[in-house]
Amino acid sequence: MNAVIIAVSLMLILSLLRVNVVIALVIGGVVGGFAGGLTVDEITTVFSAGVGGGANIALSYALLGGFAVAISHTGLPQLLVNKIVKLVRRKGEERQQTLPKVLVVLVILFISCLSQNAVPVHIAFIPLLIPPLLLVMNELQLDRRLIASAITFGLTAPYILLPFGFGQIFHQTIAVNMELSGLAIDSSTIPKAMLIPTIGMVLGLCIAIFFSYRKPRQYENKALTDSDSPAVEKPIKTKDLIATLAAITAALAVQTFIESMVFAAVVGLSILFAAGTVKLRDQDGLMTEGMKMMAFIGFVMIASNGFAAILTETGHVEGLVDSASGIFGDNKAIAALLMLLVGLVVTMGIGSSFATIPIITVIFVPLALQLGFSPLATIALIGTAGALGDAGSPASDSTLGPSAGLNADGQHNHIWDTCVPTFIHYNIPLILFGWAAALIL
Repeated sequence: MNAVIIAVSLMLILSLLRVNVVIALVIGGVVGGFAGGLTVDEITTVFSAGVGGGANIALSYALLGGFAVAISHTGLPQLLVNKIVKLVRRKGEERQQTLPKVLVVLVILFISCLSQNAVPVHIAFIPLLIPPLLLVMNELQLDRRLIASAITFGLTAPYILLPFGFGQIFHQTIAVNMELSGLAIDSSTIPKAMLIPTIGMVLGLCIAIFFSYRKPRQYENKALTDSDSPAVEKPIKTKDLIATLAAITAALAVQTFIESMVFAAVVGLSILFAAGTVKLRDQDGLMTEGMKMMAFIGFVMIASNGFAAILTETGHVEGLVDSASGIFGDNKAIAALLMLLVGLVVTMGIGSSFATIPIITVIFVPLALQLGFSPLATIALIGTAGALGDAGSPASDSTLGPSAGLNADGQHNHIWDTCVPTFIHYNIPLILFGWAAALIL
């Protein structure tokens, strides 16, 4: 059996059995390496090299966690929460009414969408916004699976469709790799090709909001941080507010133009310390608290890099695609469906749609040309196949981010409360609508 299928299947099974995702990735990678004919020394070497490639990501998340906690101690998040609570109370006498719930969901959804394109901070906003809102969600009896679905939609759909921020990187990745594989395209046509698959995600979001998770769900009001952590409910001074906004703006600018989350976090922290908004004597405690908050994501991303390196080294990724081509023959409908399923398997294992595109494009482009798919249909196949699994994969930051925020009080399970709901509501519609796009365009 193909090593990729074995490794990914084992990783998913272990994760569903509540084995820690990092351990599941390591075990799945080792078993997949043996299945692909690699020796112990080769597996160790390749995994270590892959892990090294994920060090920058882990450092980025750790520093962003420190920056996020520093901002939380300025009082800005609490100010935002208070504004939302006032809005909720003004719109309805009882917090359990429908309108307040809708307002909270829409605010979170809107900010999540902004984080990919207009204000490309990706998941950095989650530890700032979500933990302070948990008590509000508890009083509203909001199902956190709904919030996880809303955040994951915002972290995924915008970059798939819109060529700004992370979307620009995703679209350029598609265009460059398609040209290298023998099909040059105009990157401006990618949004048109990805419109139908994105509509599928919108449908999945609507199902999650209006059907799957509309019923109330009760949670306990638990402390979010250690008892010795500084309080965040103090009134924010005008000077501190200006400094905090300046730090956020500077961090966003650095990340946008230099494309480095590490330097962006350092610049933001430096402004907060220089302005005296956050005291230098508190920096060690803040950084430790922030790193603890984001450490899980960082370690999973490191492990997933090693996992992906092993699968690539086996050479079975190409074999998986080649085997699929021998099954569907000249049938475009079957070919499109199997290509999407191949993308799902690869992305679920790697946890990154961006990393999946170069792997599948080298095979998908020749197959699509041979079968007579149009350039738009080929873009839809590659873009959808790459995006599949980003929502739903235990190793994806699009699921890890929401879980980190929603589990701040220990009442949200990463697999069953984030990965399974997002897989059902987004990956299934993406397959169906991506399949339709490949046949229509």
